Amino acid sequence: MQTKQVKSKTSRRKVKPAKTQKDKWILRMYIAGQTPRAITAFNNLKSICEEQLKGNYKIEVIDILQNPQLGREHQILAIPTLVRKLPVPVRRIIGDLSNTERVLVGLDLKEQGELKNK
Repeated sequence: MQTKQVKSKTSRRKVKPAKTQKDKWILRMYIAGQTPRAITAFNNLKSICEEQLKGNYKIEVIDILQNPQLGREHQILAIPTLVRKLPVPVRRIIGDLSNTERVLVGLDLKEQGELKNK
């Protein structure tokens, strides 16, 4: 009879998403019309993506005024809301994304420990 060695599952290491050039990031931004806050959030997101993801991303903008059922289905409670669909795990960030450091941590592009006591 063959014995199978089983590794202990005591490690609680967090699995981080891969951040290589070949990974495709899919981001959804939920807005309610072309408000100044929605435009600011989109511009901030675009700037962060160009700097950090080098064109290896897709941004989907969903206006819940035009598609209210999508807001309900995806449980959007505040706007603007950014949802990272890929890479997994799914992450949500609410607001105009003006605090770049916090957005980078929220998207898992930067470690929490790298934040400078903000």
